[in-house]
Amino acid sequence: MATPTVSAKDIPRTSAARARAVNEAEVRASLAIMGALDVGAWSRPTVCSGWTVRNMVAHEVGQFEELPKPWLMITRVRRARRRHPELGALDGHNESQVEDREGVPGERLVAEFARIAPKGVRSLARVPASVRRRIRTSMIFPEAKALPEDSMEYLNCVLVARDTWMHRIDICDATGTELVLDAHDGEIMRQVLLDLALDWTGPSCLLELSGPAGGRYRLGSGPPVVTLRADALDFARHLSGRPPRGELTFEGDGEAAAALTAARVLF
Repeated sequence: MATPTVSAKDIPRTSAARARAVNEAEVRASLAIMGALDVGAWSRPTVCSGWTVRNMVAHEVGQFEELPKPWLMITRVRRARRRHPELGALDGHNESQVEDREGVPGERLVAEFARIAPKGVRSLARVPASVRRRIRTSMIFPEAKALPEDSMEYLNCVLVARDTWMHRIDICDATGTELVLDAHDGEIMRQVLLDLALDWTGPSCLLELSGPAGGRYRLGSGPPVVTLRADALDFARHLSGRPPRGELTFEGDGEAAAALTAARVLF
């Protein structure tokens, strides 16, 4: 049976109830990867400039640590303004997360992630939906104004899982660890495609994405003028602005292909 083509703009946004299950699944998947790393893996460089695997995991521990403690996030942003005035609020804040666990060995970081991350996910679920929708992420990070939705609700339903997911991919890429995918990976990928579609102003395109997180999706309306074929994770890496890994092939209109090549989604 042929895979049906879905309009990416019609992908439903992950609900709050579903988001908790996705967030918990991603925490488990990330913990499995972290716990399997050998001693030499922690010092390997990642695609995030200046970050080793250890730095990346320290950042992730800090992310989940802040979910029930938003004042800690604000403290790190303020500290970063002094220490890293050359960086924006988000990048500086992320560096502060890493600095807070400078020198902490990998084994201890894994234990901290195992203890802290599930609490962070539960804390999000306890905030009433009406409050999550009202709180603007851009109050702390001006970069959030560029998101499809500037709210704590979007952070809960989309960004928490997306950020952790992409860093799991980064860690696997850096260490050569096999990336194991399940149904929740497809949910995260579909939200990436929805955000791409919401910002898309180009002509109609067909995305034929292979792999467990893939599928057939259309951007825009009308008959597609270009077809993109790629592994779904390779396309996600591309949309995040990461270096190429795997091949993206185009068939059809050159200008439409160029627009897809230039497309980005915030991670």
